[in-house]
Amino acid sequence: MRIVYFTHSLASCWNHGNAHFQRGLLRELAARGHCVTACEPAQAWSRENLIADHGEVQLSRFRARFPEVDARSYDASLDLVCMLHDADLVLVHEWTAPEIVRAIGTLRKRQGRFVLLFHDTHHRAVSDLASMRRLDLSGYDGVLAFGESLAQVYRREGWGNRVFVFHEAADTRLFRPLPSADPVPDVVWIGNWGDGERSEEIAAFLLRPARDLGLPVDVYGVRYPDSALQTLAEYGACYHGWLANFDVPAVFARHRMTVHIPRRFYTSLLPGIPTIRVFEALACGIPLICAPWDDCEGLFAPGTDYLIASDEAGMRAQMRALMADKGLCTSLIRSGLERIRGRHTCAHRADQLLSIFADVASPVAGAA
Repeated sequence: MRIVYFTHSLASCWNHGNAHFQRGLLRELAARGHCVTACEPAQAWSRENLIADHGEVQLSRFRARFPEVDARSYDASLDLVCMLHDADLVLVHEWTAPEIVRAIGTLRKRQGRFVLLFHDTHHRAVSDLASMRRLDLSGYDGVLAFGESLAQVYRREGWGNRVFVFHEAADTRLFRPLPSADPVPDVVWIGNWGDGERSEEIAAFLLRPARDLGLPVDVYGVRYPDSALQTLAEYGACYHGWLANFDVPAVFARHRMTVHIPRRFYTSLLPGIPTIRVFEALACGIPLICAPWDDCEGLFAPGTDYLIASDEAGMRAQMRALMADKGLCTSLIRSGLERIRGRHTCAHRADQLLSIFADVASPVAGAA
């Protein structure tokens, strides 16, 4: 069938972690013989920043890595009728401009020939519900929410059984263990500074414990202000800037361990939702230590797939344990890989999406 996905950007993952899962999911669907098209605005914020910082070459690297997906950019001349005339399934991501969200829904109500799903992988439904309510989703057949706590928000907004919990997952064609020399006893953290809402957590669960143990720290990410860069330097951490997601497996292969430091929205208002980095780290076979988050949906086995640090002292103890115990590292790697390969790959999510499509498509066809 023909699948069209409207995204903020597939070509750029600059401060745009949503691109990771979208790329993997669409590539999986294309590999199964579906005709897949991704549509993104020509002047997407992430894309523009990527080009400004690193040039057009990074867009070429994306196309070389993901040739299976037909990625197109659009501007104000976008002809939705032409773009969607033969579509079977249309997905619209939450970062899409409100006017495009509304226009696609209006087209769906008028023509009724495709299944239309809204895909939400962000915290705006709890951090800025008023703006979400201004989105016109009246023409949509359902919502894909990337965790149960987010799905509950949509149910309270009247979506009922038209909300589907649709977690992110690892693209295991890309994220896998890579052969390398023995990793050095370093810690790597890949994450954006954002608006500083986890600045203290970064110090408590990464910088201070590693400094106390004499562990070098490599940091990758964007939007670090001068004050943040100064903080990294004071703790002896080495800042490397932006890292393309398809370069992450090689970086993980060179390091002994990594950490997950969730944003505060995902520890309080949206519990149970891990970021894509958890899936990717486990898929790459690097021992992972997590700052506190509540895996209330039972996606993983805490303590078996990864270690948990409840506070700064706990993080220091867990880092020390990974330095001293190769058997513990081996056990975590094995269990994490098994968990990803058994439950959390883009192939699993493609199976789920096609099942959701089948469930929704029958009443849609009957109403057309």
